[in-house]
Amino acid sequence: MPHSPREIQLDIHGNTIAARQWGDLDGVPVLALHGWLDNCASFDRLAPHLTGINLVAADMAGHGQSYHRHQDANYTLWSEIEDVLGMADALGWETFSMLSHSRGAVISMVTAATFPERVLRLALIDGLVPPPAEDSEAPETLRKAIEQRARYRNRKPKIFSSLEVAVAARKNGLFKLTDDAAQRLVARGVRPVEGGYIWSNDPQLLTSSLSKLNAAQVQAFLDRAVMPIRLALGRDGIQGMIERIRPLAERHPNIEVREFAGSHHLHMEDGAGEIAGWFQDFLTDVTA
Repeated sequence: MPHSPREIQLDIHGNTIAARQWGDLDGVPVLALHGWLDNCASFDRLAPHLTGINLVAADMAGHGQSYHRHQDANYTLWSEIEDVLGMADALGWETFSMLSHSRGAVISMVTAATFPERVLRLALIDGLVPPPAEDSEAPETLRKAIEQRARYRNRKPKIFSSLEVAVAARKNGLFKLTDDAAQRLVARGVRPVEGGYIWSNDPQLLTSSLSKLNAAQVQAFLDRAVMPIRLALGRDGIQGMIERIRPLAERHPNIEVREFAGSHHLHMEDGAGEIAGWFQDFLTDVTA
């Protein structure tokens, strides 16, 4: 796969999704979704190791260089799924596979379970399904989200005096990043303003969900996602991720789990080639 991607834009009902397209235009179609507050540069180290694949790594709505939803809209699983299908339609893909990380992996799983006739395979990185919520938590979940939306809607953005300052902030965020990973995400994830740079991400992404799936709903989506799935977990990823996800995955024979050295952003680290090697034949297998 070429080391330099093509920059493309996809029109989704009048909204623009920015993306990077790697590899062979006649290759196996694969849509890549990044994690929360990341962007499509998340796949810059992994993509060059893959061959025979038409890989489109998208900036999800509100991220990177893609459109922001209206202030009255929400960044929910449900709206993300509509965007995923819109991207596939814009690319002319009736069926496709997905390569996704973290929040993107959750979106991919729910998309595949909802429209299993369209998603052939899932290659997931440190993410599968969201932690289930208790039904009794619903009122407080809704209240918290509405209050946060009011707070973040008109939040004044923080200005970083230089790209180096922004990289340092991103490197030491919620999930620690290597210098290289932070630089790649910041290069695509800021925009210049007077006095320096601000994040290009929509501040409303910082608000919590208006509603969350309960355990029965999470299980229903898992049961419907019957396509082949490979899940790469970072040994030093999110605390408790392996302990939460492995038991769920191992109850489903179509889900194969493997642990790799690395953090939550393991696909942006030195082991990216090994992860790509595990996904390579899996994603290009068109026999099932």
